[in-house]
Amino acid sequence: MVFHVINRAVGRRNLFDKDGDFLAFELVLQETLRIRPMRVCAWCLMPNHWHFVLWPQRDGDLPAFMQQLTNTHVKRWKEHRHETGFGHLYQGRYKSFPVQTDEYFYRVVRYVERNALRANLVASADLWPWSSVGCGSRKDSLRGILSDWPLPRPTHWTELVNEPLTESELRAIRHSANRGTPYGDEHWTSATSKLLGLESTRRPRGRPKRVRNE
Repeated sequence: MVFHVINRAVGRRNLFDKDGDFLAFELVLQETLRIRPMRVCAWCLMPNHWHFVLWPQRDGDLPAFMQQLTNTHVKRWKEHRHETGFGHLYQGRYKSFPVQTDEYFYRVVRYVERNALRANLVASADLWPWSSVGCGSRKDSLRGILSDWPLPRPTHWTELVNEPLTESELRAIRHSANRGTPYGDEHWTSATSKLLGLESTRRPRGRPKRVRNE
């Protein structure tokens, strides 16, 4: 099952201030992949957060991979800035949600890879070097860490990434990111929620409305 994974820095801090910070994270990512193998379908590193689309092979692979990645990154980030012991770097545990592997998968990958374009950091998504769609422009490209996808990669993929998602697509993906709700059609979402024990993520937040006795 494929998952969209996201985490961001606490208190609107930046995780990455310069190229060296991005490169240091990528080094941690490569080291983590050697220790905790993971199929990486897509990624995008932003100044204060990051996204991954990951395809674990076995139960338990995702938390083991994320723990290794984030713990190592936090340790080195703080050591480099001489901040060891001074509070948290990330807001908390990463957020994730499962993704149905059909058109919903393509939408999520487009959402992740066009993140820098949506934030007006570049004029085209493939110009952002710290992403799976843009890293090919670098001499030290990380394209080699990308796995095969569970679906065929469409022709003219870069052009598709640069096309904006609809407002309803954006709302649905952001809702899944905020709640941890499976992202797919109704039947798949319902079945996956039951399978993974995520039924509560589909319920409205807040107290249920009180029913008046007439």
